[in-house]
Amino acid sequence: MSFQPLAQRVKHTPRKRFGQHFLHDPRVISRIIDAINPQQNEILVEIGPGLGALTQPLLETGCNIIALDIDRDVLAALETLHISPERLQLIEADALKFDFVALSQKLNRPLRVIGNLPYNISTPLLFHLLSASNNIADMHFMLQKEVIDRMVAVPANKTYGRLSVMVQAKAMAESLFDIGPGAFKPPPKVTSSMVRIIPSASATAEACDPSTFSAVVSSAFNQRRKTCRNALKAYLNEADWMALGIDPVRRPETLSVAEFTKIANRVSSRVVVQTNTI
Repeated sequence: MSFQPLAQRVKHTPRKRFGQHFLHDPRVISRIIDAINPQQNEILVEIGPGLGALTQPLLETGCNIIALDIDRDVLAALETLHISPERLQLIEADALKFDFVALSQKLNRPLRVIGNLPYNISTPLLFHLLSASNNIADMHFMLQKEVIDRMVAVPANKTYGRLSVMVQAKAMAESLFDIGPGAFKPPPKVTSSMVRIIPSASATAEACDPSTFSAVVSSAFNQRRKTCRNALKAYLNEADWMALGIDPVRRPETLSVAEFTKIANRVSSRVVVQTNTI
């Protein structure tokens, strides 16, 4: 199967409000396809297919695609490919609100999710997807390089922060390669990167209450130059720090994901004890 690139015969003005930057560089597209490594007849979920720069060559590999986009004009353009719904299913949806767990259950398999994510919603969309991590096999995304650098950062690195901890608590993230602005139309003002995210069955934060873990991490990095004692004073006292075996004068950016998990579990256990004594 071979397609004429949709972008060559359909005129569509990228919409700033949707954060649209359409990929067009064939060399970059080829590298992305290789990184995804689609298999015959498997199903990929593509977020933001745009004018099919990835969709079309992916279909040529023999895989099937469920494409989600909030822009109905983009979906109308993709309909002109006249691909059977068994091969290409188009869904008008806001990915931030889409129920990926329900889709996984309907398909009776973990999802493989791909896409050129809109940079203006990339972080909340990542958090939304990670909340469904038990139903996702892997994710391959194009994102702003700065975001991916933060995702894969290690403790004591200047880019290590809330995003690093929240992603690494649920998954393994790997930066694959950079993509220059010229690979997109219109070109973004930043360099992009490709990332592979594989949710881990033994994720560090699985033992934590998710809301407690998120609250602790957010508070820790809200004013990152504070010591852990001051940043988390609403949650822990000196006895807690002693029991945890963590020096409270350390900065939050030096704490590992495992240490944040210990802290969140300590906070959860204290809340439970206090609740039970009321």
